[in-house]
Amino acid sequence: MRFADRAAAGRALASLVTEVLGDGSEALLLAVVPGGIEVAAPVAAALGVRAVPLTVERSDTGVRATVPAGVADRTVIVVDDGVETGRTAAAVAAALRAAGAADAVLAVPVCPRETAAHLARQYDEIVAVVRPLGRRSLRWHYTDY
Repeated sequence: MRFADRAAAGRALASLVTEVLGDGSEALLLAVVPGGIEVAAPVAAALGVRAVPLTVERSDTGVRATVPAGVADRTVIVVDDGVETGRTAAAVAAALRAAGAADAVLAVPVCPRETAAHLARQYDEIVAVVRPLGRRSLRWHYTDY
């Protein structure tokens, strides 16, 4: 499956998130900058919450996520434009746990099955529109990336 763009992926994801999670109005929705911002907008609208930007720094030494205040004891939904290797999603999960999040949910348009199996140990729930057998560049899943 290919998405026209991130907004279309977000609309598909919003439908699935509300189906899987139900009422998420008490959740904190974090949108990974930059790719997750456009995807998160329809998800936030569907849940009736505001998307909060989540800054992630990638370097040769690894990935570091800086979570905003207000994470402790809350359900946190992390939205990005997809997952390839899972390095970013794993770093975000570790930061959320360190900040005291009650539950961590990863919501993405694309997450390969093998990567999802690895991340399932770090997230309470993984919501993905497409779970391909093999890993490809995220660009492959979008007509306009």
